[in-house]
Amino acid sequence: MALNFVATFINLLANILVLALIARAILSWVRIDPYHPIIRLLDQITEPVLAPIRRLLPMAAGLDFSPIIAIVLIDIVRRFLLALLL
Repeated sequence: MALNFVATFINLLANILVLALIARAILSWVRIDPYHPIIRLLDQITEPVLAPIRRLLPMAAGLDFSPIIAIVLIDIVRRFLLALLL
């Protein structure tokens, strides 16, 4: 029972982080106020994940691939943790 709760919690956190990354990537294509509370919240949630990836993989031809890599890494970690639990 407790393991099921932990697995559900891991899935929830991974899904929230992936959605935040997707939202930030989409909003980066539009001009928006960087001081808007929602934008600042997205930055606070996603920047700790994106910053290390950006240091290792700089932008290529003006495109930032760090959100895609972050989503793949989050999925790998999620699957690994769930395999350990279940």
